[in-house]
Amino acid sequence: MEIEEINKIKILHRLKKIEGQIRGIQSMIVENRTCADILTQVSAVKSALNRINKLLLEEKVYSCLNSSDDVFIYQNNLDEIIELIIKFLR
Repeated sequence: MEIEEINKIKILHRLKKIEGQIRGIQSMIVENRTCADILTQVSAVKSALNRINKLLLEEKVYSCLNSSDDVFIYQNNLDEIIELIIKFLR
């Protein structure tokens, strides 16, 4: 699966923001910031990663469902999508 260029740009932008947030969390720990402050930032990182998962899952769904008119391939793609959704929901 190839990621569409616009989604690739969005994902890379989000990853760079997450990278900065992780560095910020590391600094907060070194600076002995409160657990509440650190947990807030960790939660923000988790949300950002979930948004990336959502983008990737959408990309996969659209690419799989538009890839073939062959029923067997379509069913295999659908099975793969269902597996990904189950993993994503864990």
